[in-house]
Amino acid sequence: MDRRQKKTRNAIFDAFIELLNEKNYNQITVGEIIERANVGRATFYAHFETKDFLLKEICEELFCHVFDSDTGSDERHEHIFKCDAPDSVFLHLFQHIKKNDNNIAVLLSCQNNDLFIRYFKENLTALIKRLNLVDKEKARSLPYDFIVNHTSSTFIETVRWWLENKMEESTETITKYFLTLIEN
Repeated sequence: MDRRQKKTRNAIFDAFIELLNEKNYNQITVGEIIERANVGRATFYAHFETKDFLLKEICEELFCHVFDSDTGSDERHEHIFKCDAPDSVFLHLFQHIKKNDNNIAVLLSCQNNDLFIRYFKENLTALIKRLNLVDKEKARSLPYDFIVNHTSSTFIETVRWWLENKMEESTETITKYFLTLIEN
């Protein structure tokens, strides 16, 4: 992707995120996004098929950022998420949620968030598989996909509980809670 395309894509991301700060996802139209981003309709559709695909891309950006940070790769992609990454993938995710980077906490906690939760879980599942985060001993007694699904579902439910309790626990504490659950 050339510089001009990245600039346009980032303008669309920024406009969408600004709108998410103002209203519910279901109330946002592509027309509002392109007006705020100052791009044409054809330009929007050249980057994203629909508003739902834009939402999916935000989720994928988060996981691509986390994966790039975790692998320590010097060849990093430019991401809409930026930070000093901790050692733990899960702590890293909790930190972005706590900071509400690019409205991620709002997306995870808002009504009608089923689509975002689905995208979030798909990416989380892929990350768990990619980084081989499944305990080898457990994998001998239970199906691998079952363990991965359980781990990603537990993470999402931990996030929901944490958000419902106004993120009172630190990111380190909630990560410890989560890891304790999946280790047992």
